[in-house]
Amino acid sequence: MSCAAHWSCFRGGLIGWLGYASSDLPLASSSSSSLSLCTRSSAMWWCRHLLRTPLPPGLGSPSRAQSALAQLQQVLEGELEGIRGAGTWKGERVITSRQGPRIQVEGSRGDILNFCANNYLGLSSHPKVIRSGLEALEKYGAGLSSVRFICGTQNIHKDLEEKIARFHQREDTILYASCFDANAGIFEALLTPEDAILSDELNHASIIDGIRLCKANKYRYKHMDMQDLEAKLQDAQKYRLRMVATDGAFSMDGDIAPLQEICRLSQKYKAIVFVDECHATGFLGPNGRGTDELLGVMDQVTIINSTLGKALGGAAGGYTTGPKALIDLLRQRSRPYLFSNSLPPAVVGCASKALDLLMESNAIAQSMAAKTTRFRSKMAAAGFTISGNDHPICPVMLGDARLASLMADDMLKRGIYVIGFSYPVVPKGKARIRVQISAVHSDEDIDRCVEAFVEVGRKHGALP
Repeated sequence: MSCAAHWSCFRGGLIGWLGYASSDLPLASSSSSSLSLCTRSSAMWWCRHLLRTPLPPGLGSPSRAQSALAQLQQVLEGELEGIRGAGTWKGERVITSRQGPRIQVEGSRGDILNFCANNYLGLSSHPKVIRSGLEALEKYGAGLSSVRFICGTQNIHKDLEEKIARFHQREDTILYASCFDANAGIFEALLTPEDAILSDELNHASIIDGIRLCKANKYRYKHMDMQDLEAKLQDAQKYRLRMVATDGAFSMDGDIAPLQEICRLSQKYKAIVFVDECHATGFLGPNGRGTDELLGVMDQVTIINSTLGKALGGAAGGYTTGPKALIDLLRQRSRPYLFSNSLPPAVVGCASKALDLLMESNAIAQSMAAKTTRFRSKMAAAGFTISGNDHPICPVMLGDARLASLMADDMLKRGIYVIGFSYPVVPKGKARIRVQISAVHSDEDIDRCVEAFVEVGRKHGALP
């Protein structure tokens, strides 16, 4: 018998005897009533003490804790092995340089052409953007150590919010630590059980998670299917508010939401339109304002959420821009805003300068179209299937997760940095390599990327 078992038996027996001793039954050893009372009192104290006292160190039940840990370890190892076995394991390559069209990658020699960053305008390493970040760091410090409403709002935060509102031609803006936070914070703050939210089935995970947090009645319509959206809008007429939520540009497929039809239906059924513009802000539309500008419906889209972490400098941060009353409500109720530290001054400085450059000239944004067309047309001519339409996100559709991973690894050996995307990032059976074109890619860079794809595709049987 183990020490723990011996101790448990001893304690149990002692408590049993003491329980008897503290009872009203006569004690065999008692020779007087006073001794009996004293013994009973002591016995009662010892009973209470032993029941409250844990087992001595080393004599407890660590096996239970160890058993729970072992069980957790077994579950985790099973999950991880399943991911590896399915070929969907996502490793992290280590970059040893700044972000740009050419990067240094640990374990690889020389410059690597980067074709999978969200650095659409090439501003992540723009000298003026970096200088602005350094100036903000020197003047305003590393951070605020506070949320906005306590002591975390500097004049540069307000200036950036005003600048974003002006850029999007909206009344006001609220900053978040990320657009994921912006999406997590808007639906719960605005919508109640009296309302309805209608969401495209392929919306970004942050929109899906944000909708899950709210108590509104939830509808999911088929991807860009306006007939299905109309049927659900008709059903949602019984609710107070109706909101249609969609990505402007869908990040996995590179397709653009039919905002003109969405806005038409929303007007017909008195719904407000919410658009996530993370993969559109800065480069879609004549002035880079996004899909609402591209499709001529800026005055019909009520709310825009977007990011500072892609085309606008690439550091971090997100925002909601729209009616002032909505922004005022978010400042009072949006939990990610109320309980997260303010954006660091360096991030604010970089994003502010990126917006300045964008508003000074649309030349960078306009250069994207020709480069996107060049890559898409050459890849299609080579025999690849490229998803989406006229967007710098160019998914090379492969289907098999292992194939996507192996081809991405071989592309790196040829000096091209791309990543295979598979479940759960995309649906099972729809694995792809997502290529992203940047304004700072040259025509020679694009041609070299296509050539590498053709070589690797033939090697792995993706091309004849």
